[in-house]
Amino acid sequence: MSVEKGPRLRGVLDGIPTYKPGKPAATGGPVAYKLSSNENPYPPLPGVLESVTGAAAAFNRYPDMACTGLTNELAERFGVPASHIATGTGSVGVAQSLLQSTAGPGDEVIYAWRSFEAYPIITRISGATAVQVPLTAGEVHDLDAMAGAITERTRLIFVCNPNNPTGTVVRRAELERFLDRVPGDVLVVLDEAYREFIRDPEVPDGVEIYRDRPNVCVLRTFSKAYGLAGLRVGFAIAHEPVAAALRKTAVPFGVSQIAQDAAVASLRAEDALMERVEALVGERARVYEGLVAQGWTVPPTQANFVWLRLGERTADFAAACEAAGVVVRPFAGEGARVTVGEAEANDRFLTVAQEFRKEL
Repeated sequence: MSVEKGPRLRGVLDGIPTYKPGKPAATGGPVAYKLSSNENPYPPLPGVLESVTGAAAAFNRYPDMACTGLTNELAERFGVPASHIATGTGSVGVAQSLLQSTAGPGDEVIYAWRSFEAYPIITRISGATAVQVPLTAGEVHDLDAMAGAITERTRLIFVCNPNNPTGTVVRRAELERFLDRVPGDVLVVLDEAYREFIRDPEVPDGVEIYRDRPNVCVLRTFSKAYGLAGLRVGFAIAHEPVAAALRKTAVPFGVSQIAQDAAVASLRAEDALMERVEALVGERARVYEGLVAQGWTVPPTQANFVWLRLGERTADFAAACEAAGVVVRPFAGEGARVTVGEAEANDRFLTVAQEFRKEL
């Protein structure tokens, strides 16, 4: 038996970066704040923890693979057929299923760059070719350039709205013009992980866009506004052929019963949720206005984070923040994304930003 060679792995994996989660806050010293993962800083909504505790008593059993209760709750909440809903392990899990359903070797996937860092990873894992279209100078999607990048090989297009990590948005008129240019056999995925934080009335609700466009799929998650990041549950709303394909490619039993029950309880506590979201939106405005007053150029954000284009000073800025007890998300050589957290964390971040600004 030969032991000289290991298992033969797919060559496409060579050079694929590993997804980098937000760095955790330090423990054991002074209070530190994690502003690196766009998490909701509030504890579970009323009733959610109780639902999780109840579900935990039966975790020796498999969960409902069809997520029946959650699917029905979502169908009623959004006014769509249950057959148009597919669930997964966070919206990124559903996104990976979308790639498995639409694209493989020889196919192309278009997305803006910089955008959500999982896009190039899941695209290359599928064997497809990533087509990255640079953001405009204002850090927004260049939809004309993205439309111009469509070829006969294009199978899927991601539009992250609001965009992660810049927080910028695509508005209704420009999105509809873009969709009118996309061939009907190309799937457009509106990734709306931060939908609940949008206050710009010109930004459309992707669910309304999808209704009369069979090639549009909407991604949502319970990880951000709903505060269920640790439970990993997201969903897609799409016309039946796409939703059925997602159910086929999903990992069996991927969404735990605990996550399903927590998501249902969260949907039923939306009044309390929106109070918290409104508080975060208020803090977002305070952080944004504070940075602008300090002299920073900050793209207007409709998410729960802000983006600072720092270039070569990105690592230095992240280090300065960490030294002050605030952990941010640096993207080497490009910039830093900073989550809007609790008021004390935001105060500390603004203090660091003000001091660092003096060095530029």
